[in-house]
Amino acid sequence: MISTALIQAADGDANPFFPNPWEMAVAFLGFIVLLFIIVKVVAPKFEATYEKRVQAIEGGINEAEEAKAEAAALKAEYEQQLADSRAEASRTREEARAEAAQIVAEAQEKAAAESARIREQAQAQIEAERASAAAQLKADVGSLATQLAGRIVGEALEDDARSQRVVDRFLADLDAEQNRAGATQ
Repeated sequence: MISTALIQAADGDANPFFPNPWEMAVAFLGFIVLLFIIVKVVAPKFEATYEKRVQAIEGGINEAEEAKAEAAALKAEYEQQLADSRAEASRTREEARAEAAQIVAEAQEKAAAESARIREQAQAQIEAERASAAAQLKADVGSLATQLAGRIVGEALEDDARSQRVVDRFLADLDAEQNRAGATQ
């Protein structure tokens, strides 16, 4: 091809360094048409596709940021609820401790009152039994003293009135002697 161009150059009518003006005009016109098609048809489609991608990416980023902000808000709310729950549990625990202490104090008071009541009943019962035993003992001592006195005197002291007087006098003397002995100590 180079050899053909040199041969034509030797003929003198066509210069390989300067193209034909009609060829240049057709090439320029084709370039303008191609440029017009690219600018009016192809470039807007590329631009629309580019815009869609940009919007999709920015929309995804915005959605991710919104989701992140929502997650942060939910986390803060959860932490607040957790703190509130812990405070509520602590307050409930303290109330339970105070209530348990009050119940224990009431139980101790009831136990002390019941103990005092039982002690008083036992004391009263002991006093009643002591008085009963003392009365029974006096009767037995009086009977034995009457029998002993009857044996010593040699006559029967079966008369109830007389024996009662003797026993009463003997017991009174015995009480007086015990009182004197207690006063000297």
